[in-house]
Amino acid sequence: MNKIFRPKIIDSMKGYTVKQLASDLVAGLIVAIIALPLSIALAIASGVSPEKGIYTAIVAGFVISLLGGSRVNISGPTAAFATIVAGVVARSGIEGLVIATLMAGLILIIMGLLRFGSLIKYIPCTITTGFTSGIAVTIIIGQLKDFMGLTFPAGTHAVETSEKLGAVVRSITTVSPWALLVGAIGLAVLIIWPYISKKIPGSLIAVLVGSLVVALSGIPVNTIGDLYSINGSLPAFSFPGLSLDTVLSLLPDAFTIAILAAIESLLSCVVSDGMIKDKHNSNTELIAQGVGNICSGLFGGIPATGAIARTAANVKNGGRTPISGIVHALVLLLVLVVLMPYASLIPMPIIAAILFVVAYNMSEWREFVHLCKTAPLADVLVLVTTFVLTVAFDLVVAIAVGMVLSIVLFMKRMADNTNIRTWTREGKGRLKGFPENVEVIEIDGPMFFASSDKFTNITFEENTRAAVFRMHDVIALDATAMKNLFAVLDNCKEKGIRLVVSHVEPQPLAAMKRAGFLNALGEENIFDNIDEAISELSKAEKNA
Repeated sequence: MNKIFRPKIIDSMKGYTVKQLASDLVAGLIVAIIALPLSIALAIASGVSPEKGIYTAIVAGFVISLLGGSRVNISGPTAAFATIVAGVVARSGIEGLVIATLMAGLILIIMGLLRFGSLIKYIPCTITTGFTSGIAVTIIIGQLKDFMGLTFPAGTHAVETSEKLGAVVRSITTVSPWALLVGAIGLAVLIIWPYISKKIPGSLIAVLVGSLVVALSGIPVNTIGDLYSINGSLPAFSFPGLSLDTVLSLLPDAFTIAILAAIESLLSCVVSDGMIKDKHNSNTELIAQGVGNICSGLFGGIPATGAIARTAANVKNGGRTPISGIVHALVLLLVLVVLMPYASLIPMPIIAAILFVVAYNMSEWREFVHLCKTAPLADVLVLVTTFVLTVAFDLVVAIAVGMVLSIVLFMKRMADNTNIRTWTREGKGRLKGFPENVEVIEIDGPMFFASSDKFTNITFEENTRAAVFRMHDVIALDATAMKNLFAVLDNCKEKGIRLVVSHVEPQPLAAMKRAGFLNALGEENIFDNIDEAISELSKAEKNA
């Protein structure tokens, strides 16, 4: 059994070579170059100042790489958090976001200590695909204003996605052709550049090209410096003021951040495991994510989690140990101190274009379409419901409703596949030569509250003197089913019918014993298989 907390860096340093150090240094440098424009763009999409994205990548990226349960996972700000963070900032301000981030970090640590890391497998892909696609749509809608250079009327309240879309529609006549031109240039670079070079990220080239075009031509387009004050100083420690009312009001947001961070980071670990043929420690990763988010909040950052694209880039460029993640954070720290003032020159349409591509890449639209075409109708319902609720409301509602709907539909599916049938003496069937006054009733599937009413539908012939319940395929039995089984036993006793059970699996047998059903039934009426049961009943019939 894996230890709850054992950072991968401990094992990675055994037999560490100069050659691997060189590979980790190169990988860390390249990932930092990729993370730089993304961190700035995601901070802006989250409604905070640009440097906070860099702070997050530095602090959380360093801490999580140092303490994490994966050799190669790269953490930092991600698109999945953008709409959630923007909502928290709009409602509770930056201090509220810091408190929510600290609480989310604490929740993640508790999840890791309680070994919740393996619970990721209980979240259906229809839910993860649904909310991921929904988040992608919300990001695109949120960036339409900057991409088109729209001017919203003074006092416009546009926090929720529906409000942002409404504001865009109402302000569509204020569209700026210059902003559209710069945004189109950025999109063109982002689409074409990967065909030219895969080593240098297209987002960095788009930032450089867009900034040069606007600076040299004087095109009237908003830049980061026009809308934000750029702070190139080192992250400073700051602890927020706490009150019980504030903590309670932000608790739902903290749980949302924690759950999403857990899902995203563990999915990233699973993807990277397949790439490097390794096995991550999920509980260690959750604890590291928790500590990383706490540190990020205390040093001016925003929520962080594992970034699948940056992790994949790390692996593809030779990163094989947490050293590459640490290098990526240190390089970003250097960039923050030296180059951050130049971020003020980046045009806002370029930021929007970068986020459009990020949203497209995270949307999983191919998987979405594939599931709609091939999955059962119940799964498609969960997928579409989660997607719509993510866009129309928020992630909390989407995941909660999606999980409840998945559980209900799963229970219905299991109940529909539970059958109780009586063996017949005609035809080939399962003829065992049992006496005329004995009925054999076969039960298939789990017997739980959604299917246990089928016990009450069992009827017996007038001349029945004994009944065999063959339970070989009953793998689970719950309290409601047990209650109905007692009712069947009482009914049999009233009619003078001897009830016998055979092929009882371990879980149902243990449940019967705890409930006292075996005592009520009598040990002489419990058999290992149907042949023994019928043989015993045949002998009893002859001796009667």
